Amino acid sequence: MPNILFLDIDGVLNSILWNDSHQKEICDGTLIDEDKIKLLASLVKETDSEIILHSGWRSWFDTTLNPLCTEADKLIALLEKENLHISGMTPDLTTEKIRKTKKFSLVKADEILLWLNLHNSCITNWVVLDDLDLHNKQIKRHQVKPDPTIGLTPENVKQAVKILLDNKRGKFTKIIALPQKRDGLRAGHFCKKTYSK
Repeated sequence: MPNILFLDIDGVLNSILWNDSHQKEICDGTLIDEDKIKLLASLVKETDSEIILHSGWRSWFDTTLNPLCTEADKLIALLEKENLHISGMTPDLTTEKIRKTKKFSLVKADEILLWLNLHNSCITNWVVLDDLDLHNKQIKRHQVKPDPTIGLTPENVKQAVKILLDNKRGKFTKIIALPQKRDGLRAGHFCKKTYSK
């Protein structure tokens, strides 16, 4: 399997500054900065990565990744314009309380680790693009954290490329999640193994 890019949307493919100056587009359902999509495309192409949607935007897609609303349709159209597509989504471990308080960062690391656990036989290189602190040391080593006021930048892309391609030059860390029961779903505790290539 190619490299994996866990993609958050808000604060990465849009920004506070972009939102302030693009009210017409937002009213039409376009919540994405096309320039950020182009930066994402350069990252995906340089690293041969697959995009795994890791965002509250998951609720705007069905289980087969078909868009359920205008905003999701517009995201897909902008991705397709750059020959990009979403290959999957992380599982949703949010609770009603988390959804009400919008404290998604409390479970995002567990969602990523659970996805990695479900696909661990074929994943060696991965990066997380998310503007939030995900409260997990292992995730932090793989995370590029854009400033939500400006979104994804060329410097963020360079950081992500380094995380993905440095693993190919020597040692890489493979996540082995040790599932733990929570709210009827399995959440990740994990250990890591380091291998030499």
